[in-house]
Amino acid sequence: MWKKRVSIALMLVCSLVLISSIAQAATIIECTFDKDWYYPGQTGYIAVTVYNDEESTIRVDTLSATIDYYYTDDNVYRQTFLNYPDPPKEILQGESYAFNIDFSLPTNIAPGYTTLYVKAETEIQLNASVWRESDHPTYSPTLYIESPYKNQLETQEAANQELEAANQQVTQQLHEQQVLNQQTTNMMYILGATVVGLTAVVGVLLLVLRKARNLTLSAA
Repeated sequence: MWKKRVSIALMLVCSLVLISSIAQAATIIECTFDKDWYYPGQTGYIAVTVYNDEESTIRVDTLSATIDYYYTDDNVYRQTFLNYPDPPKEILQGESYAFNIDFSLPTNIAPGYTTLYVKAETEIQLNASVWRESDHPTYSPTLYIESPYKNQLETQEAANQELEAANQQVTQQLHEQQVLNQQTTNMMYILGATVVGLTAVVGVLLLVLRKARNLTLSAA
């Protein structure tokens, strides 16, 4: 009976310790990428926000982000990117701090969604000079990798749009030149008709003047 009570008491103590450690653990409350999506071969970073739920000051000495790459040859590779704060970043109780983890993507990575495994290794302060290992909170954000063909397609579409705009500009210039040429031709026609008309008027006037002169001479 006594052994049974001791066992129950130990189980209760272990449960309380476990609940206490869960309730007071340091946590990663947010992981955000610097872009909504990436092309193969691009670089970027993850902003990892660590919150201190402990009863004392903690410090973060290592952050890691592990990616399982699915390559275009259907093989899977794993790569881990690290950030070692130097010196380790201390976070007071109830406060948070954002860290950046830089990463780079292979050029032959397969497009689609992939999940990262982000982890922060922390220590808790026992007194002014003593620290002990504490929680290792984790987070699993999802990264989207766009197909490289989309970039090529967008580049081609942009080139086509520029070419179309240039063609429209040339067409507009040709149209304006045709209009100008037509206006010049019309002005030449009008000028020619005016000259012909004036010549005819001058000819009539000369003829009238000659007849009037002949009549005057005859009368004399």
